[in-house]
Amino acid sequence: MVDYRQGHTADWLEYFAHGGYPAVQPLAAGVEGAVYSLGEEMIAKVWSGRPPADLDLIRQVYADIARHQLPFATPEILKIEEPNGVLVTYERKLTGSPLGSDSAVEQPQRDVAPAEVDAILSVLSGLAAVPGTEAMRSLTIQGDDRPLWLNHKRFPDALAALVERATGRHRGLLAAHVPDLSAKIVRTVEALRARPDTPVTVIHGDLVPPNVHVDDAGRPTAVLDFGFFTTAGDPAFEAAVTAAIWDMYGPHADEHVATLTNVFATELRYAPETLALYQAAYALSTYDLFASDGTDGHFRWCVALLNRSSF
Repeated sequence: MVDYRQGHTADWLEYFAHGGYPAVQPLAAGVEGAVYSLGEEMIAKVWSGRPPADLDLIRQVYADIARHQLPFATPEILKIEEPNGVLVTYERKLTGSPLGSDSAVEQPQRDVAPAEVDAILSVLSGLAAVPGTEAMRSLTIQGDDRPLWLNHKRFPDALAALVERATGRHRGLLAAHVPDLSAKIVRTVEALRARPDTPVTVIHGDLVPPNVHVDDAGRPTAVLDFGFFTTAGDPAFEAAVTAAIWDMYGPHADEHVATLTNVFATELRYAPETLALYQAAYALSTYDLFASDGTDGHFRWCVALLNRSSF
């Protein structure tokens, strides 16, 4: 498990500049690694560790997605290097500008703009049209020790087993902040296993504003940064998680979660209780992925979600 966000360093700027990319600039950084812009057509990702799946599998997942005529672009790995044992992937740069900033960096406005909602709905609908594949089922969720679908034939069962594994990692830490945690886990797991069979499509799992790019008219041009919770599964899970994480840290975050959850339930015809269940499952599965001692914002966000959840 990765316990920190990778930052940009002068050493990597020098590495890429000497490698033939003098226009290198820091682009983004997160739990999986740091991303650098290498010019107009390429980016490089310096991984914090090994990716949760081997690169041949990731390439296959990218190819499975790209096979479909989506109204926006998705990533493509162009080459791989491993200087001094550190994995570096070079990918096609995707066009457009981020739909928004990370809410931990810049506070979102009080109202979610209609154009922003339309863009999110377009992305959710597009991804929901991409069938889940064996490569997607073979992916491992960040922080876990096995492919999500291993020994499972249904997404709700696979997710229930993930919740049980994840809450076993640092159960005492979570229990200190979530009253009656054991009962909440049991209710969530039982509700997941009671779910009927669901559609199985690609799940991005981290559709925060910086990962959706749009053109000047607000239309989605690209979806990037697959990998954190990418798998095959119920598209309602994607909608539920997107509503929950779109604004995690702003002063109006709770209002935004409620607004987007209601919009997705209405426009995409997902039962509100299903979205609430998936949001609780996501929090129980990811609470310790940015730090294992409860000191980070993501942990506090998961705790708050669980404490207001009906499960």
